[in-house]
Amino acid sequence: MTTPQLQLAFDLALARVERLLGNEMKTAKGVSARSHLEKLEKELKRERALALERQAVDRDWLQKTVRWVVEWVPDNELALVAALGAIVRAAPSTGSTP
Repeated sequence: MTTPQLQLAFDLALARVERLLGNEMKTAKGVSARSHLEKLEKELKRERALALERQAVDRDWLQKTVRWVVEWVPDNELALVAALGAIVRAAPSTGSTP
């Protein structure tokens, strides 16, 4: 995959996070997801820079992040999980394999 595809995948995931922040999303338990979304946004920006530099996604980071998001994301917002999956499809990965 190309760097533009990888960049686009991260950008789309970040756009989804920003949209959910603007909508005051609640977690699956019904409390504000703001702190989770802000943490995810920060991690996505950091990992985006690293992934673009090495042109690969850190599979360990992504697996950990997906598991964490699945713990709190409500069923009607699974597109956020799908956006994270698009990142791994956009570039080769580093780290352990499943």
